[in-house]
Amino acid sequence: MAASETATPSGLLAQKIEEYLADHPAAALLEDGRVLFDMRSARYAVNESHGRCLLQLWSEERNLIRTVVELQERAQCLRLMTRRMGQTKPQALELVPTSDRRTPTARDAARRNYQRLVERALTRKFIGSKVDGLRTAMDLEHSFGPAYVRGRLVRGTAADAVIGVGEAESSAVVDGILTLGILWLDRCRQNGDGRRHFGGLKVIVPAAAWRTTAERMAWMNHAAANFELYTLDERSEELEAVDFRDTGNLESRLVHAFSAAAAIERCQTGLDRMLTLLPPAAKARVEVKASSATEVGLLLHGLEFARVRHGFVAKSFAGQDEITFGAGANETPLTEENEALCRDLCSRLFLSRHADGAYTDPLFRLQPEHWLESRLRSEIADLLPGLRRDMLYTQVPALSVGDRGLLDMLTLDCDGRLAVIELKADEDLHLPLQALDYWIRVRALNDDRQPGVGNGGCRAVSAFERQGYFPGAEVSPLAPRLLLAAPALRIHPANEPVLRYFSPQVEWELIAVSEHWRRELKVVFRKRAGDARPF
Repeated sequence: MAASETATPSGLLAQKIEEYLADHPAAALLEDGRVLFDMRSARYAVNESHGRCLLQLWSEERNLIRTVVELQERAQCLRLMTRRMGQTKPQALELVPTSDRRTPTARDAARRNYQRLVERALTRKFIGSKVDGLRTAMDLEHSFGPAYVRGRLVRGTAADAVIGVGEAESSAVVDGILTLGILWLDRCRQNGDGRRHFGGLKVIVPAAAWRTTAERMAWMNHAAANFELYTLDERSEELEAVDFRDTGNLESRLVHAFSAAAAIERCQTGLDRMLTLLPPAAKARVEVKASSATEVGLLLHGLEFARVRHGFVAKSFAGQDEITFGAGANETPLTEENEALCRDLCSRLFLSRHADGAYTDPLFRLQPEHWLESRLRSEIADLLPGLRRDMLYTQVPALSVGDRGLLDMLTLDCDGRLAVIELKADEDLHLPLQALDYWIRVRALNDDRQPGVGNGGCRAVSAFERQGYFPGAEVSPLAPRLLLAAPALRIHPANEPVLRYFSPQVEWELIAVSEHWRRELKVVFRKRAGDARPF
């Protein structure tokens, strides 16, 4: 009998909320139209307690505890009817896919106004050229959405592709403009009538949001196209060129490497307590992984379901472990009172998360990239024999660049050359340029060389070596390799066209793994920078 057939009504409510959050990782919780929690940064716990569905949320700004009495599925949201403690009148909360709360009408009007603004600004800036075919129409077949204004700037037989994004759009949409711009340029070139030569791409971003695009644009193939970056002030309507070749110092820092073995030993008491709460047959499936010198996680197929943090008792030097449990953002401090709840949740997790699990189960679907990473980490010597498994770092906290703060995997090849590995378990239009972000910063840190002591005497060592990474190895000064891996049928069709516009200095490799990688992980095919068709 399916679990849903035996679940209680409150258990079904909790399950539906978990499923929604698993399917919408960028969701937001609203009350009266106001964003209370951005689920990308908030933490939550939702469970059945004494016949009630109890929802708890907390962040740095606030916390909330409500009893969920009813769910209403709407076209644009999941409506939660809840009660506060001690009150009988229900209050409505809404889970929405993103925190963009503009109404469709307001959003469309803003985009039409921005399109007219771009046309005026281009006409004034490029006297003698004609602005042609500006549009925001949806074209899902070619990955174009309505957030971007795209068109052409024509002068005789010469033309440039043009793309712009307004300041009202989210930072993720703004940062994605170069991907869409490359696809638009490629589309213009393919559909040209032979009378017009598309020489380049002009990208227009808000005045205060140019840095990410500038850093990426510097590593495009400028022999293949003339890339230009502009900012548009929507109040003054001024269009200003940005010198993307001079973006200043990269916002990167490298934390010192720590001893994973010492961290595990430090947290051993807490780990032992947590392991006693797991089903006996499940302990062999658990991976113990240190994330810092004082924090160790317990993972099942890449999903961290418990964490031990080692600290000190107040006003004492005595050690003390803090233990939390819960999958993903659903993290709860472990106490004697909730040990039974912890056992139940862990039992459910181990029943749900295995290679033959059900795709309808949110615990099976959670964090697929981490699951793929755990498989690749354990089998990298067989799948990618040119890379060193003994020098493999995962989720490297090396890149202080906002949302792009953790590099998936970093290692050396057999020649001591750095290899940046970015993984995706599902289609991602922006995979190439997100991976390029990490490559840029790893390259900069590797180029940051200072005199040090090497294996053969004094030599210039990279920031990685100075901070304790790759002990005993000599890191090559060559630019890193860039490896992108995803299931064969989950590689977005647009990824390869974007990769073709990368600078020849970026040595990339696209690796397709088997579709049923949870059961069997193997390489299906590879494509390298040298294999890409010429322009």
